[in-house]
Amino acid sequence: MVLILNFTLAPLESSLIVSFIIGAIFIIIGLSIFLFGVDIGITPIGKAMGKTIAKTNKIWVVVIAGLLLGFFISIAEPDLHILARQVDLVTSGLIPKASIVVVVSIGIGVLIATGLVRIVFNIPLYKVLSVLYLIILVLSLFTSPEFLAISFDASGATTGALTVPFILALALGISSLKRDSKASEKDSFGLVAIASTGAIIAVMIMNIIAQTDKLSGSLDQHSADSVSILGAFLHELPIIAQEITLALLPILIIFLVFQKFSFKMTIKAVRKILTGILFTFVGLVLFLVGVNAGFMEVGTAIGHSIASLDNKSYIVIIAFVLGVVTILAEPAVYVLTHQIEDVTSGYVRRKIVMFSLCIGVGFAVSLSILRILIPELQLWHYLLPGYIIAIALTYVVPKLFVGIAFDSGGVASGPMTATFILAFVQGAAEAIEGANVLIDGFGMIALVALTPLITLQVVGFVFKLKARKGGEVRDVQ
Repeated sequence: MVLILNFTLAPLESSLIVSFIIGAIFIIIGLSIFLFGVDIGITPIGKAMGKTIAKTNKIWVVVIAGLLLGFFISIAEPDLHILARQVDLVTSGLIPKASIVVVVSIGIGVLIATGLVRIVFNIPLYKVLSVLYLIILVLSLFTSPEFLAISFDASGATTGALTVPFILALALGISSLKRDSKASEKDSFGLVAIASTGAIIAVMIMNIIAQTDKLSGSLDQHSADSVSILGAFLHELPIIAQEITLALLPILIIFLVFQKFSFKMTIKAVRKILTGILFTFVGLVLFLVGVNAGFMEVGTAIGHSIASLDNKSYIVIIAFVLGVVTILAEPAVYVLTHQIEDVTSGYVRRKIVMFSLCIGVGFAVSLSILRILIPELQLWHYLLPGYIIAIALTYVVPKLFVGIAFDSGGVASGPMTATFILAFVQGAAEAIEGANVLIDGFGMIALVALTPLITLQVVGFVFKLKARKGGEVRDVQ
């Protein structure tokens, strides 16, 4: 897509294209290593912890474990650091990176604890989500437009490449101990959805308490030639390596503590998990170096260039296509779609989930561009009816699909969306007269997190109708 645009609508500097291609190679290698590492390292830890927590049969253990695991995993999430860095950059430090990371992580910890309690007590997911989104609706009335966009973006950015595999495995570990296999299957999903609302609520409360004045922002335009191509990658490498070390260290320490007192795994199993963590580290570092050094600046340049054209329909169409292809590169999407196929024994095929996500995200990015082009359109004009439809559908679609859909919303907005697409939209906002980069540039991740809630629940409704017509033996409820 980038190469086609370079030779047609948006010619780029040769140095940008070279760094983009190097970035793509980093991403392909990094993603492969990362997914292998998650499979043999992070997922087994999450499952083992989930089972250990559930076996205690003590609600206070579930709550404290949920709070601590939620906080440490969120504070380590690379996507959250990417978004917080973007907010810090655009607001010239008025909203510091550290404050967003800590506040969001507290929110995630509280809501993961809530989600684990829900699984233990068999509280229906749709009821919990209805209450949480009602709280969000009330808080949004007192939240400034700038923070409304950032709070919903934070919810999508928090559920990224590292958090999703761990949360999914944690939920699977706790729910797998249930005697009722149907309840176990349904409860395997939904924890990511509940956790992501914690980010929205936390940022909104931060804004209401701080009473931040009206903010505005702009993007720093700097030439790609000011730093050598390899220099950009070498500059990012130690920063990202440090972030990922901090990301994985708490998980490693928690695992070793649990192994000493509870897991008692064999030396072979421990060695395999430690190897998995090492692969996860190397893969994530390569992936994020490729994304940050090779993709961000290209995204901004393309968005700015196409938005500057007289015919604005180009930017809307290209936004849709970029949304579709970016989902195919999201690491956590692969983790979720494979788990959906495994948990449902192939009943819900990953291709169907992937196709629904691609279409939903394509529309989300297009709608974000329309919001920049039409000043009268505000973020809540999308979010309010969107979430009303999404919550209404939870009452009529098979309950398994409710968890899958709401988890997919968080998963769709991963590192590729938080970097390349966010940069693309912000570049477009900078180019269009009258647009505010802080208000219009943010909010895209929020829409990317919203559309899968509707598209996948519609897929669930179709499954329900097909099961009724065909006299399907399996109970899709």
